Amino acid sequence: MAFTADSNEALCLSMVRSKEDADLLNGPERNAISEFNPKFTYPIFGEEEKIYGYEDLEIQLKFASGSLQQFLSITYSSKLQGAGSKVADDVEGTLYKFIPADYLKNEGEFQKRVDKEATSFQPLGQKIYSYARPAEGSSGKGKGNEKSRPPVSEGDDDAVVYEVYWATWDTPGFREYHRRMQLFVLLYIEGGSYIQEDEEKWEFVVLFEKRRRRDAARTATYHFVGYSSLYSFYCWPDKVRLRLSQFVIIGPYQKLGHGAALYNAIYAHTLSRDNIAELTVEDPSEAFEDLRDKCDLRMLFQNKAFMKEAYGLSDDVEMGSVSGRTAGGPRVPSGRGRLGPPTDKEWYENWRRKLKMAGRQFQRLMEMLVLRSLPVEDVAVNRAFRLQVKERLFRFNYEIMSQLDREERIQKLEETFVSVRDDYRRILGLVE
Repeated sequence: MAFTADSNEALCLSMVRSKEDADLLNGPERNAISEFNPKFTYPIFGEEEKIYGYEDLEIQLKFASGSLQQFLSITYSSKLQGAGSKVADDVEGTLYKFIPADYLKNEGEFQKRVDKEATSFQPLGQKIYSYARPAEGSSGKGKGNEKSRPPVSEGDDDAVVYEVYWATWDTPGFREYHRRMQLFVLLYIEGGSYIQEDEEKWEFVVLFEKRRRRDAARTATYHFVGYSSLYSFYCWPDKVRLRLSQFVIIGPYQKLGHGAALYNAIYAHTLSRDNIAELTVEDPSEAFEDLRDKCDLRMLFQNKAFMKEAYGLSDDVEMGSVSGRTAGGPRVPSGRGRLGPPTDKEWYENWRRKLKMAGRQFQRLMEMLVLRSLPVEDVAVNRAFRLQVKERLFRFNYEIMSQLDREERIQKLEETFVSVRDDYRRILGLVE
């Protein structure tokens, strides 16, 4: 339609670095400074994600890669002139409601600000986690996927370090910084919305890329990658339950493992704090559920004490040999360990509390681990597993199930069980 633009396509985002920092990027790393588009714009421009009244509309919203200072430019080849319903949408006026008022409109001035803040900007809050990867084109760069790369330490000259910082509203300067980064919640989380600054129980973890320049001082610069917001609730008698509410990795850094790293940082931070009883997640998307499941399973695989108790392993059995079907090692007879089926409930609850996991999530993980070593030919063990899963499904969906007659309930439970089992196999395949 003439004079109508798709707002997802018209809005172009970019993370701008100084020339000296941009020149450090090689190959795929240069995606970090390339333009990218949002996934959603309906919270800003309406459900239909259309902007009316312009031809060849382009909205350039640029961010200084570290400080997130913003620059806005709106260009078009022609604009509808009229009155009443034919008036073109006020693009800048609409965006003004969602971004800090100190955005710049002079690109030269913006680039000067980028250059100045490239070395002066420092992450806000307390550093709680870090990891390193080899720079693209470095001598330590391996070919192939992430698993084939040689290890790199944070002190290596060719290392790119990623650091995670924890902050609250009380962290000096963080409220202002949050106002700059919160736009990404609207652009990448379906149903995302801004949080209220007067709610003091919010906590935040922010992920940055840290690179060192090639100057004599090896000056460090920081570049925003993503963040998560968390809210704490009282948990009887003297702890809090931490709920992960928002979680976003910006476009150029997606599908590179940074989401898993940020989640692992949050989980490690949760374990380190005595006042937190458990970590929960608010209305996770399917993609985030997969990420969470994979991270949690890998964590359990690496916990030798848990795995030995779960499967009843001796000290000379390797963790990877538990799954005969997928890992190629000898199968451990089901029922020898506390995992069962059926799973020892007291053992389960002790580990759930120790690992600070929400009940439903830990139950699902236990079911996946049972399925991982389930002997196909053992009818009794398979039946015990099926009943264990169905019991959880019935309790979780009690209100719906209780309204069905017996035959419908049995059929629905069986259908749901098959679907859940197939999805468990898919997730285990992603991990192993």
